[in-house]
Amino acid sequence: MATDVDQLRVLQDEPLAGVANMARDEALLTRVGEGSSPPTLRLYEWREPTISLGYFQSADATSALPDHLRSLAVVRRLTGGGAILHDFELTYAFALPHGHTLLSGGPNALYERAHDAVIACLSALGVPAWRGCANDDSGAARGPFFCFARRHCFDVLVGDDKIAGSAQRRTTRAVLQHGSIIVASRFAEQPVARLGVSRTEAVRFLREDFPRRLLDAAGPSLEVQAGMWTPDELTEADALALKYADADWTRRL
Repeated sequence: MATDVDQLRVLQDEPLAGVANMARDEALLTRVGEGSSPPTLRLYEWREPTISLGYFQSADATSALPDHLRSLAVVRRLTGGGAILHDFELTYAFALPHGHTLLSGGPNALYERAHDAVIACLSALGVPAWRGCANDDSGAARGPFFCFARRHCFDVLVGDDKIAGSAQRRTTRAVLQHGSIIVASRFAEQPVARLGVSRTEAVRFLREDFPRRLLDAAGPSLEVQAGMWTPDELTEADALALKYADADWTRRL
């Protein structure tokens, strides 16, 4: 029988506003750390184009964006890294307790396993992707505004362009990892790879295939099962949404 460290509940969410998306992820991180929710992979989309700022990123940089970007919704993530313009993408979020199978080898191993699964998914779609294996020394206070113009050794590239990247928030009890898999782009300011397949079909395929590919990356001990939100989880997320909707949180730096 599987134990908590090798179980993974998969939640498939409908597109939501940025505030709700971030609140749901923090609720999972908190509850998984407390042991009141199981290890979870959440797959979701965004109801409208939204810029998410990295946890340590200054909001002042948004003032230099062109007008059509400054008019978009802005939220602040719990995870680090540069800003992401969420639009046509599938976003994933892991909330895992320390000791979980996917964290075997340390939190950085989750980057490798998740991105290997992304690469396998893209390969099945006929898209040749690879892990970049190089850092550009960007950080919260340095480097391009958009995450997809930065380079990290775990990034997934198609050619020389980034198509998927991830960032983490670590607590004493659990790890939250966000990742964005871009399926199409209509904003030239965020440089990304072009997938070259229908975005609707790509998202549908990734939603189904990504959890399966994790089994290959994690090994036979991982038990992946579809799940549903509990009322208590949604209540906590609704309460946290007040924080993410507050301008003081968004512009805290």
